[in-house]
Amino acid sequence: MAVASLVLGIISVVIGVFGSGLNWLGAILGIVGIILGIKGKAEPEKAGMAKAGFILSIIGTVLSLILFIACVACVASIGAAGAAGALS
Repeated sequence: MAVASLVLGIISVVIGVFGSGLNWLGAILGIVGIILGIKGKAEPEKAGMAKAGFILSIIGTVLSLILFIACVACVASIGAAGAAGALS
């Protein structure tokens, strides 16, 4: 579980930074990574890796959600500007 959490956390951060249209996927992978990180902390020998995966998953989820909301706001503002121009 710890390894899976770490891998999902890394993928969610990478998608959050570079995935322009896939930010929703990064958020989903980050949430799954958070859950696996919590479950992975139960194994004492892999607790450090689970903690790293947990932290990366949180960062990836937050980053993906912020950039997803920014993209939605950008598209909405372009649509509003186009609608305002059509009314003039």
